[in-house]
Amino acid sequence: MEQIQQRIFDFNGEGEMLLVDKPLDWTSFDVVKKTRGIFHIAKAGHAGTLDPKATGLLIICTGKKRKSIDQFVGLEKEYTGAFELGICTASYDTETAVIERKEYADVTMERLQAATSSFVGKQLQTPPMYSAVKFQGKPLYKYARKGRTIERAPKEIEISQFDILSFAAPAVEFRVVCSKGTYIRTLVNDVGEKLGCGALLTSLRRTRIGSYHVADALTMEKLEALRGELSAHHQILDEDCVPA
Repeated sequence: MEQIQQRIFDFNGEGEMLLVDKPLDWTSFDVVKKTRGIFHIAKAGHAGTLDPKATGLLIICTGKKRKSIDQFVGLEKEYTGAFELGICTASYDTETAVIERKEYADVTMERLQAATSSFVGKQLQTPPMYSAVKFQGKPLYKYARKGRTIERAPKEIEISQFDILSFAAPAVEFRVVCSKGTYIRTLVNDVGEKLGCGALLTSLRRTRIGSYHVADALTMEKLEALRGELSAHHQILDEDCVPA
């Protein structure tokens, strides 16, 4: 915080890059909108969308710094999370109802590690129907909610690491390092299919984007506090700018 208090913030001119810890049940857009309101930012964008049920690092760029968003999107990502064996849903997570339950008693740590290890490397992954990928101008999840399935083209991704942190059946805790465009929900579903028992993502946290870590990110509460401190010390340019 000491370094922050030693400089002037220019959110609407040259712009700023903020590391934010996205709360549970917020959309990435919710975080951007709230941040704009806190600092009276005219324009801002984020690098890499997180699902509402995911938490963790979100990079927000304002002003002219928005031109840098693409370079952040392309950086390697790291996640920690948990999934549960023996349960299948249409969204591959807890957002939709359970559609099938399967037996998982024969899943051992050895089988689990063999399954996850098989996904390390470059591969093609098909985006899930419950995603923000656009089809004819609309996100796929809108079609999915109406019971429609749209054919999706698989995209190349790369899983650098897929580590099991703990296993107490049916609960699994994991860590994944991957390329941009990777859907962790799909990865978990694929592991479940490989094991023959199904699996769904129960929690997810993005801990790193490139060299940027969630440990250095500010919560929404800390952003509010930062605004007060910067205003008190006259460290914000264009404070009167109101978001469009």
